[in-house]
Amino acid sequence: MRAVGYKSCKPVTEADALVDFELPAPEAKGLDLLVDVKAVSVNPVDTKVRRNQAPEAGQTRVLGFDAAGIVKAVGEKVSLFKPGDEVFYAGAINRPGTNSEFHLVDERIVGRKPKSLSFEEAAALPLTAITAYEALFDRLKVKDPVAGGANAIVIIGGAGGVGSIAIQLARHLTDLTVIATASRPETKEWVEQFGAHHVLDHSKPLAPQVEALGLGAPSFVFSTTHSDLHRADSIELIAPQGRYCLIDDPEGGFDILPFKRKAISVHWEMMFARPVFETADILEQHKLLNHVSELIDQGKIRTTLTETFGTINAANLIKAHALIESGKAKGKIVLSGF
Repeated sequence: MRAVGYKSCKPVTEADALVDFELPAPEAKGLDLLVDVKAVSVNPVDTKVRRNQAPEAGQTRVLGFDAAGIVKAVGEKVSLFKPGDEVFYAGAINRPGTNSEFHLVDERIVGRKPKSLSFEEAAALPLTAITAYEALFDRLKVKDPVAGGANAIVIIGGAGGVGSIAIQLARHLTDLTVIATASRPETKEWVEQFGAHHVLDHSKPLAPQVEALGLGAPSFVFSTTHSDLHRADSIELIAPQGRYCLIDDPEGGFDILPFKRKAISVHWEMMFARPVFETADILEQHKLLNHVSELIDQGKIRTTLTETFGTINAANLIKAHALIESGKAKGKIVLSGF
């Protein structure tokens, strides 16, 4: 089968940062589904892994996490799906990726593809939807009020893939006032389209902008990018005993000691934790993806697909990686077919 991967960690400017190659098709066993991959999307984690995690000597590592496709075969322990089912999922970071014609994935982290979406539109969603959903409801526990805090959440980086979904989930599944950040005219418009009540400019200090809204100190902050740059602002604007969640990897670490004075709880969302460690609640990812699928088919949530970069090959994936690394991507980039 055709696949795309990398042999060594190289900058995206190198022509062989990613390469096309052939692999034998895998076989479904146990709880695995063998999925005929129809479309994939590219996430910041793809670029981070390519830059920082060298494959074993002589090996080519297949990247890719988000996928939408059709179940071709199932392992002997599978009970949730059957051949012919249309699915979408985000895979696991400790297994071969989705940038291949066929892919193995544990059924417990797979959801039913929304019927109202194409494979391309569906592939844009899983990783960001899982991350946003887990951050809001498992880490921040936004349905559990913070005493004295405003019933509001600040989503830093609202126009990104995760932020775009978090805004929609917060609007449709909670009664929170959603305050999102964006800095360019096109990203501000994007964030407003997805339902943010207020949009702040994250190129300027955030705390004064939040104060000017007159809502009081928000109970929650969800930081999706540049958390180190916005840390002091986040501490200043959040309510005492509030909850703060980040998903990025600030260079040089992330000092949480300044959060202590306000007794702010700090959470790191890592959507791969459940599949990598096969946690007791791993099935929650299957459930939440099905919930997201239902919300989409009900017209309550929209796909965050913004650009399609053609077929799944090394040249097109390099272009997608380059755009993500530029920091100018809006929403999600998808590729489809081989």
